[in-house]
Amino acid sequence: MNIEFNRSAWLKKILPTTHYPLPTLIAVMLLLSACGYKPSSHMVKHLFPGSVYVEVHVDRAEPENAPYVKDEMNRIIYTRFKGRVASKETAQSQIYIDYAGSSFTPLSYTDGYVTRYRANVRVHFHMITQEGTLDKTISTIYESDIQQSALTSSALRIEAIRKGLEKAIDEFMAYASAKGMLISEE
Repeated sequence: MNIEFNRSAWLKKILPTTHYPLPTLIAVMLLLSACGYKPSSHMVKHLFPGSVYVEVHVDRAEPENAPYVKDEMNRIIYTRFKGRVASKETAQSQIYIDYAGSSFTPLSYTDGYVTRYRANVRVHFHMITQEGTLDKTISTIYESDIQQSALTSSALRIEAIRKGLEKAIDEFMAYASAKGMLISEE
């Protein structure tokens, strides 16, 4: 039994051939290219137009997170909106970050030992810009599993706090982008 395979006939059956008129294609292309989308980095520049000073106040119980928060905020300033970190005297804008600590809520237990927990992180941002001052308090939640070892539990605790802080900084950047968009519309 010899069966011939006709590839072009097979493709015509599978792929429908629909032809759209030229004005429809032009209208679709115009809508897609002229939607006015701008990345959030452009909006943040309206709020923080030049150099930015960052200062972090940390909870005394967890001082090891201060360098992480400051480094992460500086990285975001450099990478996301191509800003420049400067000293307090020369900066055009200032961001003060107050990390008030975290709390942990157990979610599940195995044999009396916590195996899953939720880290609640609370961060307050105070911004001084050319447009005035803005305050924003952000609370984030990060859930994670935990192992039955004191060494890994401590490391996982610090990791959970950092993930919560990272989420808070991302939420702050979204807030700053929205505020920057409102400023650009005025």
